[in-house]
Amino acid sequence: MADVDEGSPSADAKTLVSFYSGYLRNRALAFISSLDSNFLGKISNLCHQAAPARSRRRRRPRLPLPLPSNESSLEKIEASRVIDVLEDILEQIYSDLHSVQKNLQFWQSRAEGTNAQKVYFMLFERGPRAFFDGTIQFIREFVTEGSCAHHLILSTSAHISERIAILSNLRCSLAAFLAEVYAEVDRLGEELMNDPNNALCSLLVAVNASFSKLEVSIANLYTMDEIDSSINASPLTFEKLPEVNQDGSQWADCEMNNVIDVVYQNLNKLESYISILVVKHRKPRKVTRYWIHYTCGAVGLSVCSMWLLKHSSLMGSPDINNWIHEARDSTVSFLRDHVEQPLLSIRDELFETFRKRHKGMMDLEEVQLTSNSLHRMLLAFTEQMKGQKLPENASDQKMLEVVMSRYEKELMHPIQNLLGGELARALLIQVQKLKLDIETAMLELNQILRANEINFAILAALPAFFLSFGLLMLVRAWFKQDTRAEGRGRISRIQRRLLVVEVEKRIMLYQTFLDKGLENDAQCMCGLLLYSLDRLYGAVERHAKATGEWQCLKEDILELAKPGLETGYKLTVTLRMGRMYECLLPSLKRQ
Repeated sequence: MADVDEGSPSADAKTLVSFYSGYLRNRALAFISSLDSNFLGKISNLCHQAAPARSRRRRRPRLPLPLPSNESSLEKIEASRVIDVLEDILEQIYSDLHSVQKNLQFWQSRAEGTNAQKVYFMLFERGPRAFFDGTIQFIREFVTEGSCAHHLILSTSAHISERIAILSNLRCSLAAFLAEVYAEVDRLGEELMNDPNNALCSLLVAVNASFSKLEVSIANLYTMDEIDSSINASPLTFEKLPEVNQDGSQWADCEMNNVIDVVYQNLNKLESYISILVVKHRKPRKVTRYWIHYTCGAVGLSVCSMWLLKHSSLMGSPDINNWIHEARDSTVSFLRDHVEQPLLSIRDELFETFRKRHKGMMDLEEVQLTSNSLHRMLLAFTEQMKGQKLPENASDQKMLEVVMSRYEKELMHPIQNLLGGELARALLIQVQKLKLDIETAMLELNQILRANEINFAILAALPAFFLSFGLLMLVRAWFKQDTRAEGRGRISRIQRRLLVVEVEKRIMLYQTFLDKGLENDAQCMCGLLLYSLDRLYGAVERHAKATGEWQCLKEDILELAKPGLETGYKLTVTLRMGRMYECLLPSLKRQ
């Protein structure tokens, strides 16, 4: 390519660009070099302070660090970034342990199942691809070997055992790391209160050593036959501490920042590695386990959609519109007959008592008029028959006997007596008596109906009441379907009591391992104990605060978390917790 002439316009343009770019670069370097180094240090400190803020927003309450109870020293310590680093470490380890524990419990439950349940899981609960692959393999082995059930059972057991072994070892490694960090914080408690700076340096060195032990522990997972290179490109390798004074002397601010950076780099590496390892050996998702149900539901939904489309107005059919109108009319009629009218009847019965009572008095007066008229008719008839004056208070029953005896005589010659006798008059008296009896019966029946009007209204409203009660129970069950220990239902209360049982069990196992000289197993069990206490701490805090017993319960949980406390005292505390605190008592419905 030919060189550009010096006098050409392009050469002049390049010269100008080069000149101004160099000028701007020099001015920028001069400006940066003129800045105060302290200002840059402050900016660096702000960056380091902002870095650990990634996990301070916790999702749930966590078991606090065993810091000293001296308030003045505690305020000084909690302002340090090292305490934030320790809280972030424990936060992540608790979360990782919980993830490992959930998956491990799933595989352990599958291992305890029967051979038929294991085969069903292997074929039908691992997704459609596993279903077709397993079916093809099943048919191939059946054709070639004649019997493939035994081979399939062995394959399923190996699949489950592999995941149990890896997750168990991973849980033990994380628990031992948790116990070591927690024990170091507890060991340096007095020193943190007396000389915070030197104690924090020692604590960071101890945390770095714990990361090295965790690296060796997790590296042992690669010795298992089932672990391949697909988990990660290389084994987990943590960063080492930079060249700083590790003899416990006071560090400079920049050295402290470098150590904190190393801790966070190791924490990020651990988080990435655990995520990859747990994803590879986790339990199948709910969609994967129930893919057959979801597939059938999708097919049924598609068929229903096609059927609805066929009867919709899009296809020129008025069926859906007619059904909607009928359903609306039926709903309105149901609400009117079983909700509105019964409520209005109850309202009238409750708030219009005086009006109804006045109307009842008028009906009683009409019956009384009929009774008085009948009495006068009987009195006049009896006086005419006997030819003597009767008192006004004469009994109607005796006068009716006179009427009936005269009536029987008149019936001897009915046609003659109907025209010239007393037969017609006796018949009219009986008609009046029948009218009085009917009005009396109607009055009594009306009084009975009015007395039970509220009952009839309640009976009419019973269908709507049962329907509303059923809907309310469904909504209540939906809101209380949370079976976690933090919930409010009976199952959640049982879960909290099971956490106490788990704490007690791990305390006893920890002491058993110590008695047998199994230091590694004892340290693992100590970490699992801290994990159980963390779960219990988060589960009972809200309920204990509501009952006013949180302060005492919190102190008991922190006592159980102390590594140096005697086992007998810890067992006494767990017994008291399950017996005394209301949020840990059995459900009232089962007492």
